[in-house]
Amino acid sequence: MQLYSTKNKSITASLKEAVFKGLPSDNGLFMPSHIPTLPASFFENIEQYSFQEIAIEVCKALIGEDVPEAEIVKIINDVITFEAPVLVIENNIYVLELFHGPSLAFKDFGARFMARLMSYFLSQEESKEINILVATSGDTGSAVAQGFLNMPGIRITILYPSGKVSDIQEKQLTTLGQNITALEINGVFDDCQRLVKEAFLDAELNASMNLSSANSINISRLIPQTFYYFWAYAQLKKTGKPLVFCVPSGNFGNLCGGLIAKKMGLPVEKFVAATNANDIIPTYLNTGQFTPKPSVSTISNAMDVGNPSNYQRLKDLYGDVLDDMREDILGKSYTDTETHLAMTHVFKDTGYVLDPHAAVAYLGLKDYLEESGTSANGVFLATAHPTKFLDVVEVAIGKSIPLPERLQAIISKEKVSIKMGSDFYDFKKFLMGNR
Repeated sequence: MQLYSTKNKSITASLKEAVFKGLPSDNGLFMPSHIPTLPASFFENIEQYSFQEIAIEVCKALIGEDVPEAEIVKIINDVITFEAPVLVIENNIYVLELFHGPSLAFKDFGARFMARLMSYFLSQEESKEINILVATSGDTGSAVAQGFLNMPGIRITILYPSGKVSDIQEKQLTTLGQNITALEINGVFDDCQRLVKEAFLDAELNASMNLSSANSINISRLIPQTFYYFWAYAQLKKTGKPLVFCVPSGNFGNLCGGLIAKKMGLPVEKFVAATNANDIIPTYLNTGQFTPKPSVSTISNAMDVGNPSNYQRLKDLYGDVLDDMREDILGKSYTDTETHLAMTHVFKDTGYVLDPHAAVAYLGLKDYLEESGTSANGVFLATAHPTKFLDVVEVAIGKSIPLPERLQAIISKEKVSIKMGSDFYDFKKFLMGNR
């Protein structure tokens, strides 16, 4: 796989280079020079394949030139050790549950895949240590921490905004130790993301450290985020209806994964990009104006992003032609009040418990199906287990829900974090002192 920068296509990299660099030197994002189309026979027989077999075929098409098939099979079988079921909620509305992995969030797919792909590339080096920087608004950090825990030759530094992640998310970030360091930043997610981006552009840092990123800015996070769109199609193919996906969106990496799947041939009628009050992309889709702004805190905190990095990839996928993007993507945004009411009503009517991010996606899907009059099956993505947001969920449904065993195990553990301001000099000084 050859890749180029979204800002300058003459800046290119191999898959290995892109995975370890994270960002091109011009602060663009890496994109594949060619997105292959899967053969018709794959889609004709897809319902007969297991989740792992689908992922292997998709992976071979994308990175088969860079990674031997035997290694791809090994990586996929090590990554996908949990299910991603499609469940019916109500007429023509389904949920794709992506929270059955170790950290109970969809980002387990990307983080585990990235860790194992990096490990494969590192095994070809004599001696090289990688320092991974990751900014998180909640679930990315815990998934990366779990995915890279005790991986040889890899050190992880997680930046998260103080007081703006749930208590359980914070415990998942700050209780593992080993090769994981948590920095508690006095600011918002966008401050964390800015610090990471500035680090990649700092010549002195990059001359002394091998830096990489595990955010959705890294192309190796997007590859596995295509897999479960194909898997959802396989589970619903027998209905004979077209598909609409609604994706709860913050940094928009998950949506990009779905769009790449469509470019590879997955038949999707529409994508709905659903956000909370941080509605930068829905506003762009509606008005043509992309106006980043400071993020606003909401009950769906993992989507509190005021300057979505993957905007660059969205533009690139459509050649910066807004009308073409609008053909595939509709933007929707919802308030905390609307989100809370959706959680209440869905539980009352169906008994299904939504986390606040899935509730935003449910609203976006339901509105689209009603407004468009389509007969398609609608699938919204549930990206985190509802118990990760107990304080919000239990109030909304009026009922206590038990913690999964893996979350119970971390509640009593001591939080260990390093508090830091949002000044880049202090962050750089910390990194240089921890080489």
